[in-house]
Amino acid sequence: MEKRQLPNGTAVLVLGILSILTCCCWGVFGLALGIIALVLAKKDMVLYAESPELYSNYNNINTGRILAIIGIVLSSITLVATIYSKVVIGDEAMMEMQKEMLKELHKSK
Repeated sequence: MEKRQLPNGTAVLVLGILSILTCCCWGVFGLALGIIALVLAKKDMVLYAESPELYSNYNNINTGRILAIIGIVLSSITLVATIYSKVVIGDEAMMEMQKEMLKELHKSK
């Protein structure tokens, strides 16, 4: 019998990669993509556990799941850092720090 592909194998892998790539977008996009990837991976892992001899792309699910977990962790750190900087430091102080950094950058050139 020919082995079939798990239905969400490629989607989980792509979403896992995208969750890492978008973790710098305030953490929100990477977090959402990572959670979606984990939900899809869980569904396919249940399918695979029921009859592993029918499916062939379990490695994609496992790799995508690991990438999604990494993306969730990085996105969570980014989200917490963004909230912290908005609440504790404030927008005005951040703008002043950016202006000072630009002045120093122009002085060094």
